[in-house]
Amino acid sequence: MAKFSFKLPDIGEGIAEAEIVAWHVKVGDEVEEDQGIADMMTDKATVEMESPVSGTIVELNGEEGDMLAIGSVLAVIETDELPDEEEEAAIAEKVKAQADEQVADEDEAEPEPEPEEEPAPEPEPVEEAELEPAADEPKTRVLASPAVRKRAADLGVDLSQVKPQTGERIRHSDLDQYLTYGATYLTPGASKKRDDEELKVIGLRRKIAENMAASKRHIPHFTYVEEIDVTELEAARADLNATRGERPKLTVLPLIIAAICKTLPEFPMINATYDDEAGRVTRHGAVHLGMATQTDTGLIVPVIKDAQDKNVWQLAMEIARLSDAARSGKAKQEELTGGTLTLTSLGPLGGIATTPVINRPQVAIIGPNKIVERPVIVDGGIEARKLMNLSISCDHRVVDGYDAASYVQALKHLLETPVLIFAD
Repeated sequence: MAKFSFKLPDIGEGIAEAEIVAWHVKVGDEVEEDQGIADMMTDKATVEMESPVSGTIVELNGEEGDMLAIGSVLAVIETDELPDEEEEAAIAEKVKAQADEQVADEDEAEPEPEPEEEPAPEPEPVEEAELEPAADEPKTRVLASPAVRKRAADLGVDLSQVKPQTGERIRHSDLDQYLTYGATYLTPGASKKRDDEELKVIGLRRKIAENMAASKRHIPHFTYVEEIDVTELEAARADLNATRGERPKLTVLPLIIAAICKTLPEFPMINATYDDEAGRVTRHGAVHLGMATQTDTGLIVPVIKDAQDKNVWQLAMEIARLSDAARSGKAKQEELTGGTLTLTSLGPLGGIATTPVINRPQVAIIGPNKIVERPVIVDGGIEARKLMNLSISCDHRVVDGYDAASYVQALKHLLETPVLIFAD
């Protein structure tokens, strides 16, 4: 018997390390060649590591949540015969090819999901009753490998309740997400009292935690909130949708984005990034707008590149496309980086006001809240008007309160007089 050291392969250009988000084996387990042994998360994707040889696991390097450098030993496998140099090189190439295939999402066994008709940019709140299927509802066919099926059966998990992050095949990482988060939901009729739980913060949730902590630690935030009368904006949106033809249905977000882009040239300090170490502010000419998008695994911010060059219909299509890509795990790295300003909206959950956290190294983030109809005094009379609060959080090192308030007032003027959004 010989011991084979399985080293973490290069699983993406520019990737120096990856996080162990799940082990699928333990010391002493027998494994077959190509059997999944661990899920590793990089900035680009979660990749399932498959054993390159058959044998017995004698050593695992690290716990879930640990970071592992590319090229370091992930696991040691006792095998009948140690590969020679040529065979080991072939194994390394095979492992890298498997990882590249998963990162690129080119697995032909996973059919492309059918596009939703007129997908909304923000998810609707899910009622608790929707979390469990009706008793007489037929189960859909589940795509999963034998290893995933066996693990789910051992854990007593119904795979029809597990939502795949990418494509339609359920992987070990999807099962881990369900076990970590999905099982915490209350089922209809269940007692509302639950036992305490301790969950290790790993994967995307840890990255979100680290980014938010760094943002609050380094950036002196301040938030300004203004009330905006969007009655005319909503009327204009209804008119545009009535004549849209083959174009997508407009939500209010494309109109807000168009107004944001139109007002930014007069307020370049808002569309900027700040390099802490160099002490340098870059005021960007192009508007690369990040769209904070809630997914099953956490908050992801895809970026609408050159938003200032797109009309409201093009913006609507980009919002839908990027939101769908983010939620299905298919967003490309270039679609998740390079933002110069972020828009965050909770849709119907928007509340009265928000104090959003800046997406570092950006210096501002804008948060429209929900639209409500209220009585308003207009010219001495009372009218029903549609009102929306709009929040902006800014980096006080770069943006003064006067500048933030002035920018929001300019944005308010456009949103309350929407014909100006389309004027040259």
